[in-house]
Amino acid sequence: MSDAPVSPTAAVLDALALTPDPAVPDQFSGHSLPQPNGRVFGGQVLAQALLAAGRTVDADRLPHSLHGYFLRAGVVTEPITFAVERLRDGRSFTARRTHALQGGAPILSLIASFQTEQDGVDYADAMPDGVPAPEDVPSALDLLGTIDHPAAKFWAQESAFDVRHVDGSIYLGRAAEATGRQQVWFRARDPLPDDRLLHRALLAYACDQVMLEPVLRRSGRSWVTPGMSIASLDHAMWWHRDARVDDWLLYVQTSPSAQGGRGLGAARVFTRDGTLVASIAQEGMVRFPD
Repeated sequence: MSDAPVSPTAAVLDALALTPDPAVPDQFSGHSLPQPNGRVFGGQVLAQALLAAGRTVDADRLPHSLHGYFLRAGVVTEPITFAVERLRDGRSFTARRTHALQGGAPILSLIASFQTEQDGVDYADAMPDGVPAPEDVPSALDLLGTIDHPAAKFWAQESAFDVRHVDGSIYLGRAAEATGRQQVWFRARDPLPDDRLLHRALLAYACDQVMLEPVLRRSGRSWVTPGMSIASLDHAMWWHRDARVDDWLLYVQTSPSAQGGRGLGAARVFTRDGTLVASIAQEGMVRFPD
């Protein structure tokens, strides 16, 4: 047996390879990747729940939308059960509900809709002009790679995605300007299989890393704000067109509102050639000390 370390990309793919329950139809199990805080990463369980739903759908139907609620913090040392409910099988659309369970209690509840490929009206917003190429933007490894701290090492070296903030990150301190606008390049660190459902699930996986950052930017905070409490509450996502997550993708993000200890992050995702491939919204609990 080889003792060579597993690459971060391979570790993510392994976590997304769910095991069907031979005794219970439409039920699967999965494990979690280690996290510095010991809690299940929201993007991971979101992607797993989507893939569980996809395992019960005809292969010619891809997800076009999902709506999910994060209900409880998951524990990375405990397995997760994914129970899929078949809500509808129509001529063009298929709907599934997935509950992600630990100890019999749901940590995530998700509804996803799948569709056969069809012709129709086709238009999209354009990518903003003047965005620097990803090669010209510092990566998380450039910014955090020399810092001897578990969280810095995790995001710089153990993440499966290369993340590059166009206007500077907020890893180590607040942004120069308190704005909810943010642009982020990202892609998987290694080549991925030619699996369209997997790439859509990985897009859901990756986005949870940055969806609430515009809330922090606009409020003049950063990831190192003392006493901050932050957690994803719900997540909505629409896939418009195919995209490979091992090619560069650009998040164009905003935060239109924050109130009542909650903040909303929104994003449009573009391929490098400017094609709009997804739209995302996520609300999170964001609390700061007085």
